[in-house]
Amino acid sequence: MYGAILGDMIGSPYEFDRSPKTKEFPMFRKDSLFTDDTVMTVAVAEALMKVDADAPEEQICEELVFQMRRWGRRYLNAGYGARFIGWLLSGDPKPYGSYGNGSAMRVSSAGWLYPELSETRRIARLTAIVTHNHPEGVKGAEAAASAIYLARTGSGKEEIRDYTVSEFGYDLSRTCDTIRPAYRHVESCQKTVPEAITAFLEGTDFEDVIRTAVSLGGDCDTLTCIAGSIAEAFYGVPESYILECRSRLPDDMLNVLDRFDTRIGRTTSEEN
Repeated sequence: MYGAILGDMIGSPYEFDRSPKTKEFPMFRKDSLFTDDTVMTVAVAEALMKVDADAPEEQICEELVFQMRRWGRRYLNAGYGARFIGWLLSGDPKPYGSYGNGSAMRVSSAGWLYPELSETRRIARLTAIVTHNHPEGVKGAEAAASAIYLARTGSGKEEIRDYTVSEFGYDLSRTCDTIRPAYRHVESCQKTVPEAITAFLEGTDFEDVIRTAVSLGGDCDTLTCIAGSIAEAFYGVPESYILECRSRLPDDMLNVLDRFDTRIGRTTSEEN
């Protein structure tokens, strides 16, 4: 999940069309801080670690709702959209037909936790439908989680591209140079997920994917969160970036990250 969280942090100062539209920018600034993308990434990860994949889908959804609302209320000023705030504070939270990119930015843990792609997609769908039950919202979550799964299990970029196009119908024919000039802040899956995957496909290493994603602009923290989550699975994350990420997170989030790393069999230098 470090890739997703780093993407959120590094992209956050450039959200709302404040991107430099270039790959030349400082990777970390004083205001490179986590937002709602990170809070919900952590919440979904905690939920998925607490319930078995073979549990009834209703039980998995209940745990997702519980953890998302628990974490969301803990960090209520993290930058959520108005409809999601309403869901967080509702006495009877129900899905609200959203196709926003929130379903894709919070799904990264689903790409790591399961041994089969079919299972990954099924769980990704559940992480979406508790709020984002519009077909495009579900598709965005499944596409992001599938790309992570394929990247971490050895697929090449062409295979990831082909699977994404054939299964989800996203247009990945445009280059970042084509996208960049006119791209603006849009919070839908259909206008964020393809751009994030394209940034990953064009990037040459983890840092270059992050820089490429930020350079596109738009909903920069979320786009870079999604691109970074795939880049982590494909390239790994430099240890110095992990340490920088950890230095900007509170202890409760670090606790979830450490348990997640234990679950997937990964250690960092701080744990050795």
